[in-house]
Order: sequence, then structure tokens, then C-alpha cells
Amino acid sequence: MGAQRNRLKVYPNMDPQRMISPKAYNPNQRTPTLKCLLDIDSSPRHSSSRQLARNSSAHDETTMSLVSYCSYVYTFNDPSESPSQHDLKRDKLVNLLSIVKSWKKSVPNEILHPLFTMISVNLFRPFPPPNAACIISILPADDDDLVATPAAAWSHLQMVYDILLRLIVTLDPTTLSKHIDHPFILGLLTLFQSEDPREREILKNVFHKIYSKLLSSRSFMRKAMNDVLLSYVFDTEQRHSGIGDILEIWGTIINGFSVPLKEEHKVLLTRVLIPLHRPKGMQVFHKQLAYCVYQFVEKEAELGVAVVKGILRCWPRTNCHKEVLLIGELEELVVSMGPQQYKILALPLCKQITKCFNSWSSQVAERALYIWNNELFVKMAYEAIDDVLPIVVKGMESNLKWHWNRSVRELTENVKEMLEEMEPNLYSKCLSQIDSSTKEVEMRRIESWKRVEMAAKINQIIQESQCRRNNNVKIRGAGNSKIKCTKCNAHQMC
Repeated sequence: MGAQRNRLKVYPNMDPQRMISPKAYNPNQRTPTLKCLLDIDSSPRHSSSRQLARNSSAHDETTMSLVSYCSYVYTFNDPSESPSQHDLKRDKLVNLLSIVKSWKKSVPNEILHPLFTMISVNLFRPFPPPNAACIISILPADDDDLVATPAAAWSHLQMVYDILLRLIVTLDPTTLSKHIDHPFILGLLTLFQSEDPREREILKNVFHKIYSKLLSSRSFMRKAMNDVLLSYVFDTEQRHSGIGDILEIWGTIINGFSVPLKEEHKVLLTRVLIPLHRPKGMQVFHKQLAYCVYQFVEKEAELGVAVVKGILRCWPRTNCHKEVLLIGELEELVVSMGPQQYKILALPLCKQITKCFNSWSSQVAERALYIWNNELFVKMAYEAIDDVLPIVVKGMESNLKWHWNRSVRELTENVKEMLEEMEPNLYSKCLSQIDSSTKEVEMRRIESWKRVEMAAKINQIIQESQCRRNNNVKIRGAGNSKIKCTKCNAHQMC
């Protein structure tokens, strides 16, 4: 008790609650020294964290050096460039791609800006003037693809595209939108003019992934694609290799449209897709265009009326291959429409088909006759059979009488038998009308020739009288002689 009393006297001003308890107080405890601190700092746990920081810094420096080196663009046309330089850049691009693939979730922000700058420098390049033969020519047989013109720098471009694809997949939409802005998207669309089909194929993949990830940029991307298509339609001198690829992207987008369709989407159909049937090179991208149009009609059958009438307005006059393609597209559209549309379209559509099987091109005529094997097309024609059959019968009779191709005449005969079985009374009535109208036409032709001959005789009489009146030739000699008239150069008896 005396010792405790003395200890309290030592700390007279200390708060009892802050006093050190006997258990906490240890008079033998040593204060930390400098050596102890150094020992703690050299422990394995602290050394591993410092090593990781150093490794991360060195890794970032290596990445930045690779990005800096790959930012130099080789033209592959300069004689001063050596193949070894090309190979070295490709190796560095491969190393950079492996580093980008190693970024699973966290991506260094300080590297992203120079990395996207390197991608832009390599991809966004000027193109040479397009080769007309490559753009508008079509390969024989069933291949509709353009003639391939490989890019000289494809060994580098391929790796850059792979890096871009990996970044699009890895980065979150917020970070990605900071680097893939509107100018970047417009630059990607410009690259579709490349004549290398491999580049256009990977561009489609890039554009799809950007569209699916950046929801805020979708409206701008759709508008930008429409601008490219409209520029191609109304700029007749423009040649573009990637119209089919852009339409293929549109096909997947249209497939995801919800029903009922928005007015914006219908404007795309009426003002962009239907006018695309007009250009001369339409057959190059017709497959993708027909798919886009078919998606619209399949979602809303009422749009089929506007589509068919629009195609009929764009019908070619001298391009037989294009006519064959359009006949096939019309046949597919008929399948997606209903009876209400059949009543509206039966007459104009059958008129055009009749003109086609009267064509002197055997391919066009045969394709137009084969369409009568489609039950739905026949059903559509039957909706307005009273108006349609007289036009069709007249065209078939003309084919049987005048067409030069034997196969066309045989197909016409088959269609004629089918229609006779379907409506025998109406068919015979149409034939009688054709015979009577043919006789009327013949009578009008004969009367017209009679009027022409009568007018010619009257004109001759008037001319002869004028020649006699104006002839100043004097009669010489005892007898009459033949004198040449100075007006009509005819021999007259004076």
C-alpha cells in the first residue's frame, strides 16, 4: 500500500483514466531503433511489394516504347524501306498485342491515349484512286464478289485491327467512349472504301462490336452509314467498294428492330434502301440490299406496296442482268405480303412481268415466265384476274408468234395452258378481244396507208402544175422535144 501511495504521488496531475494499467505498462519494453526499422523494411513482404511496383513501371515503359515505335507508318512503296524493317514492326505489333491481351480488367489509363493515337495513325490513311475495273466488274459464274486488290501493308494492318478489337472487348463503355468518338467512327466508315476484302471483313466485325457496346453512339452511327449510302446513290461518279458490307451491317441492325417500326426506320427504307436499286452497279451488292428490304416487309407487310412501286420506278431499260435480279427480288417480296397488298399490286406488277417475258433477252424472258410457277404469285394475279389476264394473254400470244428463242416459246406455251385451265371462259374471251383488236389495228393501218398514198398523188399533181407554170423553156424546131424541167429535174413534153 505504501508503494502504491508513493507511485500516485509521482503523477499528481495525471487523469486516473489515462494512467497506465499494470498490465499495459512494461518497464522492460524497448523503444524501436533505426536498425529495427531497417530490418522490418527488408522483410520479404515489403520487398515483394516494391518489386511489383518496379516491375509494373518497367512494364509500362516497355509498352510505351512499343507504342512509340509502332506509330511510325511504312508505306511499302518507298525503296528506302527494307523488308527487315517491316518484319521488325510486325514483331513489335505482335508483342504489343500480347500485352493488350494480358490486360484482363484494369487497363493503364496513361497508355490508352497514345495507344489509340497509334491505331489512328496506322488505320486512317489516304487511299489511291479507285480502280474502275475492280469496283464495277463482277466475277463469272455465281460469285458476286469484287475482284480482290490486297493492301500492301496488310501484315501490319491486321495486327492493328486485332489490337483495336481487343481494346473494344476489354474496356468498359465509359472509358471506350472517351477514345472512340464521332471522328473515329467516321474514319472507320471511310476505311470501307478499301479494295482489300480482308480489311472490309474485319471492319464489319469492329463496327458491330462498337455498335453493340456504345449505346449512346448508335444513332450517330446509323446516320453516318445513311450518309455514305445516299452519297453513293446521288453521286453518279463515285465508286465505292464497301456498299455491300455497310448493307450487311444494316441487315443485322434491321433484324433487331422492334415492331411496330419507328418512323425513323421507315424513312431508312423509303429514302435510302429503295433508291439504292437505281445505280448501275447495284448487282454487286444486290444480295445484301434485298435482305435488308425483305426484313422490313417481313416485319410490316404494308410496307411491301411502297417497296414494289419503288422498285418498278427504278426498273432498268437496257441492263438485262439487273432485270433478272429484280424479278427474283419481287418474287420474294410477294411471299411476305397478304391479300390486301395483292389487290393493290396485282395489275402494275403483272404489267411489268409481261413486259419482261416479251423481252428479246432470253434470260429476262425465261426468268419472268418462271415466276408463274410460284403459287403465291398466281394467287396475287388472281386477285385482279379480270384486269390482269387480258394483258398477260396479249403478251403470250405475241411471244408465241414473234419471239426468236425456242425455249421462251415453249415456256410461254406452258403458262398459256395453265391459265386456260384456270379461267377457260375468260381466256377465250381475251383471245376474241385480241383478234378483234388486231383486225381493227390492221384496218387502221390500211386506211393510214391509203391516206398517205392519196396525199402523195395530190402532192405530185401540185408539183407538176407548178413546174409547167414556172418553166421558161422555149420550143425550138418543128417538132416537140423532151426538155428537162429546171424545177423538178423531170422530163416534160413542152
